[in-house]
Amino acid sequence: MNSASEFEKLLAAVREVEFAQFQRRAALATIVRTRGSTFRRAGASMLVREGRVVCSLSGGCPENDIIARAKKVIASDAAEIARYNDESAGDVLFEAGCGGELDVLIEPLTQSVDTRFLDQLARMHMQRAAGFMATVYACGDVALQPRPQRLIWNGAAAWSDIADAALADAILATGTSSAAQSHAYSVRIDTAQGTCDVLFESVRPVPALAIIGANAAAVALARNACALGWKTLLIDQREAPPGLPDAAYFIKCTPATLLDKVPLDAHSSALVMTFNIERDCEWLDALARTPLAYLGAIGSRERAERMRAVVARHGAHLHAPAGLDIGAETPEEIALAVSAEILAVLNAREGCSLVGTTTPIHP
Repeated sequence: MNSASEFEKLLAAVREVEFAQFQRRAALATIVRTRGSTFRRAGASMLVREGRVVCSLSGGCPENDIIARAKKVIASDAAEIARYNDESAGDVLFEAGCGGELDVLIEPLTQSVDTRFLDQLARMHMQRAAGFMATVYACGDVALQPRPQRLIWNGAAAWSDIADAALADAILATGTSSAAQSHAYSVRIDTAQGTCDVLFESVRPVPALAIIGANAAAVALARNACALGWKTLLIDQREAPPGLPDAAYFIKCTPATLLDKVPLDAHSSALVMTFNIERDCEWLDALARTPLAYLGAIGSRERAERMRAVVARHGAHLHAPAGLDIGAETPEEIALAVSAEILAVLNAREGCSLVGTTTPIHP
């Protein structure tokens, strides 16, 4: 499935289809396998409904052809696999300009049973649980009919609509042994009915960002975080600053009450930017006790040394001065530099210029 932030948009669109009792039917297109350079990686999904799309796969994928195929899938009420390579759709790929090859599963969403797996994923997002989803999409190189089947593991238990119990067991064993993988991948599993193609996708909660400080730079960072679809919290001992986006939450508390009022987990990030060294150190002392994915602070290199000493007492790592080196000066530029660094850390990337790298852009 898409990134956690994109998933919210996709789910909202599916809920509209459900609310209309599937009178306006839809199809879900998911990239299940890629080879070479492609704009989106395996696991990216797009909803097609009445000729319009949600969470577009454009920019390197043959989107117009996928939309046309989706209309046929909706009419036939049966899944299809579209393969784009030099043999089957060279003209389409040439127009796309990506140079790679990809397989796309297109499945109908025409009845309530088709969206049950999304209910399970939504529950995981609400509980901020991590796990994986496995989609059995083909058997013997032919799309599984009439629908793909899925198994979803939330870190403790599994939900499944896979009819073959032995296949479900094999999928669970494969997924739990490689649950740490962050990117989607397809594998082939032999069954009594033949060889099945299964797409494994990691499920992660929506990234959360706690911004400490009530100032213009904090508001600019909150806007960026909301635009990225992150759960955004602005926290300070003072009143909420003007201009805070509606999608952001303001929490008034002190460093002493922070951990009681704000739930932070391993999928959360925090940035301290009160611009007062004494106050920054108080907040950092509290935050360093939590299992954050990223902890940063705005400040000079001299102040950063003092702040790092505070978090070091708890064995935590501090990104200070926070942000990528892009020459940021204004609040908006600082917000861009910091949000880019957080995104790089969340994706286990260095955050350097692509022109100087040789590793795949999409692993």
